[in-house]
Amino acid sequence: MNLRRVKAYTGNQGYVYEYYFVGKRPALPGDSESPATEFVFDVSTDRKTKFAVSIFLLAEAVKSWGATHGRGLSDAEQYGAVKMRLFQAFDEVEDMRGEGRRLKLDAVMLEEVLARLGIE
Repeated sequence: MNLRRVKAYTGNQGYVYEYYFVGKRPALPGDSESPATEFVFDVSTDRKTKFAVSIFLLAEAVKSWGATHGRGLSDAEQYGAVKMRLFQAFDEVEDMRGEGRRLKLDAVMLEEVLARLGIE
């Protein structure tokens, strides 16, 4: 049996989100965000219903960051950036279930979130 570590985050709009990381996979070839890595989280705002949130870390963003900084991103750094993108959505998207289930992390946003984390 695989136990999930449920975490909580209070967004700027007052919602308390519970979430956990489900996993990651390459985005499907026909997906509009492909090529990317899709990180999937299960999210709840009421402890009763869950919905999936996919964050697509675009391959071109990772490549661009690596070219600018002279090194690749570790798996932990990628996960940290994706989690920061999730928190940003929790803070900014009023209806996560309706409007925040497919998020992308492009080159500009990747640079911003990694800088906030102190990753150079």
